[in-house]
Amino acid sequence: MTNEQLLEKIHLVVEKLMNLGGSDYDKDQTVSSNDTSKGIIQRDFGIEEWDWPQGVGLYGLKKLQDFYGDDRYLSFFDNWYNGHIKRGLPSININTTAPFLPLSYIQDKLTNPQDFKNLCKQRADWLIHDLPKTPDNGFQHVTSAIGDRNGVNLNEGQLWVDTLFMSVLFLNHMGYQENKQEWKDEATHQFLVHIKYLFDKQTGLFHHGFRFDQMDNFGGIFWCRGNSWFTYGIMEFLDDCKEDLSQGVRDYLIDTFKAQASVLLRLQAPSGLWYTVLNDDTSYEEVSGSAAIAAGLLRGVKAGILDESYKKAADRAILAICDNISEDGTVLNVSAGTGIGMTADHYKNILLMPMAYGQALALTALCEALEK
Repeated sequence: MTNEQLLEKIHLVVEKLMNLGGSDYDKDQTVSSNDTSKGIIQRDFGIEEWDWPQGVGLYGLKKLQDFYGDDRYLSFFDNWYNGHIKRGLPSININTTAPFLPLSYIQDKLTNPQDFKNLCKQRADWLIHDLPKTPDNGFQHVTSAIGDRNGVNLNEGQLWVDTLFMSVLFLNHMGYQENKQEWKDEATHQFLVHIKYLFDKQTGLFHHGFRFDQMDNFGGIFWCRGNSWFTYGIMEFLDDCKEDLSQGVRDYLIDTFKAQASVLLRLQAPSGLWYTVLNDDTSYEEVSGSAAIAAGLLRGVKAGILDESYKKAADRAILAICDNISEDGTVLNVSAGTGIGMTADHYKNILLMPMAYGQALALTALCEALEK
């Protein structure tokens, strides 16, 4: 696709992202467990809550602003962040750390920059010193409580692959921004710990999570979006670290990425997307995970880590993503928020609906496909 065609789709997606609105948060207090197991969590919808879907959404918007090299969305960011400060932030956890990732890049340009700088430092320090840790000192995947934005679900002794994108990328970037070696070292440690417990040597894919009480990977399901958090996240991490990592650690991370990428290449559906359960072609094809995979593969090719066959696969995915963007800019066939499941059916039964992160990950993939 030409840049002109891509930009036409990009602007539709962005306009929809910035105008997703809010949601009836009170509904989370009465929704059934059956509905939440299918991804019906009101705080996840829209752009107006402070949680991981919105954090990923804002990061996608920041990526587009980077492409243009200007501050065209700065007023949106300023209104969003300052508005939340006035309303009050929700509970401190892994997922509510996600909005800090884009914030860490733009904090100096917002109204009241020192306040945001202090907030970012406090959250990074919380990850190091106050976040509950699993055995082997992994970041426990503490999340927001459903129905109570001031409460948390501890998910005691659990590692989730989502943590890498939702919190570890932020910690690493803050380490470089503030020249804090402790933060940089901990971010590297978290990538290594998560690979240790979540990377499956038999398949080359990532499990959604690991629980220390049972010493297993729950149902052992290879979830598309979960894998994509690593595919795209590891390239973000390596780019931020530049040459600062030791060669041995860098090689280890790259080898893991290449092992996963080679399997993803074989599992790509004929349409160009990936199945929500990656190795189950009876599961539906899912756009948000496919978009993050495509973005990661394109980054890998540009970095010289992957060969041109991966660009061909990513280009096929880009065409399929564009086919899943409606006339009003809605990114279609995006699975809702997904907790860890014990069976493939759990993932197959997650509902498909417009989400901020679906808009953002499609946006990120399309931006990576632009020729600069």
